[in-house]
Amino acid sequence: MATPYTGDRGLGTNAVISESFAKRLTDLPAELLEHILCFRVLNHIDICNVSCTCKRLHDVCHGRGKVWAHQYKLRWPRLQRFYQQNESYDWLKEFKTRHVVGQQIRRTVESISKRFFTEVPCVGQVLGDSFAEIDSLGAPEHFCEDELLGILNSDKRKCLTLKYYAKKILYFLRQQNILRNLKVFLERPPEQQSALEGAVLIDQYCNPLVDITLESISAQIEEIADKVKKYLRVKNATHPSLRASQGDCFVLENLEFQRQVICALNAVLYDQLQYKGNERDYYNPLNSYIHQVLLRRTGIPISLSVLYMTLARKLGVPLEPVNFPNHFLLRWCQNQRRSEDIYDYVYIDTFGKGKQLAAKECENLIRHQVGADYYSAISTGELLLRMVGNLLNIGKRGEGNEKSYQLLRDSLDLYLTINPDNVQYLLLQARLYFHLGIWPEKVLDILQHIQALDPTQHGAVGYLVQHTLEHIQHKRHPVEPEVKRRSAPEHRDVQYSVGLIMKHKRSGYNCVIYGWDPKCTMSQEWINTMRVHQLSKGADQPFYNVLVQDGTCRYAAQENLEPHSAPLEIAHPEVGRYFTEFSDTHYIANEELQARYPEDMCKTHRTVEELYHGLNPNSGLSPEPTANFQDHDLLDP
Repeated sequence: MATPYTGDRGLGTNAVISESFAKRLTDLPAELLEHILCFRVLNHIDICNVSCTCKRLHDVCHGRGKVWAHQYKLRWPRLQRFYQQNESYDWLKEFKTRHVVGQQIRRTVESISKRFFTEVPCVGQVLGDSFAEIDSLGAPEHFCEDELLGILNSDKRKCLTLKYYAKKILYFLRQQNILRNLKVFLERPPEQQSALEGAVLIDQYCNPLVDITLESISAQIEEIADKVKKYLRVKNATHPSLRASQGDCFVLENLEFQRQVICALNAVLYDQLQYKGNERDYYNPLNSYIHQVLLRRTGIPISLSVLYMTLARKLGVPLEPVNFPNHFLLRWCQNQRRSEDIYDYVYIDTFGKGKQLAAKECENLIRHQVGADYYSAISTGELLLRMVGNLLNIGKRGEGNEKSYQLLRDSLDLYLTINPDNVQYLLLQARLYFHLGIWPEKVLDILQHIQALDPTQHGAVGYLVQHTLEHIQHKRHPVEPEVKRRSAPEHRDVQYSVGLIMKHKRSGYNCVIYGWDPKCTMSQEWINTMRVHQLSKGADQPFYNVLVQDGTCRYAAQENLEPHSAPLEIAHPEVGRYFTEFSDTHYIANEELQARYPEDMCKTHRTVEELYHGLNPNSGLSPEPTANFQDHDLLDP
């Protein structure tokens, strides 16, 4: 006889199954019971409770696996693509494994903020040992990624700190996977290395949180190829390229047929689709990402060349990449056989709408003469190095914010994966990591590798080794952060508190406070550069660390800030490092920030009540009138 039970959620309604009802239920056919147990109102706890009532229901729940397969698909729909329809799986085991992995991932992510919280937004990176913890779980990679995506897709305004670190870990895990794919790609024979696939791998590595696949990029290029064929059909209905199927690899032997393809390609790409070189914003990294080139229909010479060359080869024209200085080109052989003579080629400027140039005409693009070596074809590996080198230079030109540092890190990782023994870039990577204060153990490994490759670098290597060892020692004996209490006499002039949404009176930017000092603590050089002495109270007033809507971190004087009249969310990438939730009028500090400013959240709540809930609109919270001075937003030096 079936025994009664009380489920945790009791079939979704906390109902108690009576003994007689349970008996009638177990008399039903197994298929019908499975159908009932797959109702959407039942969750995994309900199924566990049902399976404990009697052997009959236990067998139905666990026998054929249909019930647990339904629970798995209901809870983790994104994972369905990893399972073959015709294969059989132990769905209860899969469910348990995924559930346990999810709990472990969450515990790891939750612990990171406590261990690696820092006051400096542009420097504080999640350290490598956090990622090692994820790796040590030994869990399927797609399980880890799915849990992290689940965290990121939860309530937009809550769990901001958890999301902040989940995003960083997901970023890292995806990049590690892409690097493995790049290494496999580079191990192939040169003739099997597609420039397009290499460009996609670079794009994926620099944008790991964006859904970019070789399949989706190839499909978009195939659509352009179809448009070229349609144009070609009007001009020459018997053209041999029209008979080629998708994926066919062929070369047109007739030069006139090749010329017709090139003309059709130029007409479609530049006239119909309006692709063009991005002259106005040449140094935007988006110009180097193939998915952005297709989306925005603009790029730089090398990215447009990858697109153009891929399309031409699909249609039977074998173009080759040319590593011409300062202006990447393609070359098109005008002889039946491959030639070593640079004058046997036409050079195509994809940045200049497919303009065709003779050898010496190319020099007009850069306004100086070059040797014959610069007209030679290069390998796919060399093309990728040139593409990554462009990103490296953009990163170097950056403004020293987290975005430019991330680009520099990503492009260095890529460059050294393709060319691992380049001493110049190894040293740059070591200096970058040292400057950012991250991964000191990895810095020592890089320096050791440099010393082995080039002993003449002992001076630069020795300096970095000494200071990196000091950093490691400092990590082992960290200094307790200063705790700032508003009630302290020296803090009596501090009007505002962490979590408040503010507006800069002069510059008009919106921001949120994440820290403060009773007086300006910057160097005298910074104070002079920012003309702080021109403020009515100069440096002798509270200064606030703020996260600004435009993604910058600034240090602003109290007299230049005022509470925002209509508080709004601040779309800054570092918000989650300091705050756990946006609560309509203010941000709620996470545990780590509250430990630094233990009395601030009470002050923030009082201020919010007075300003926005009408309890005391004349509370005198408005700051003093500002001096007639713009502090240049008091950017971090």
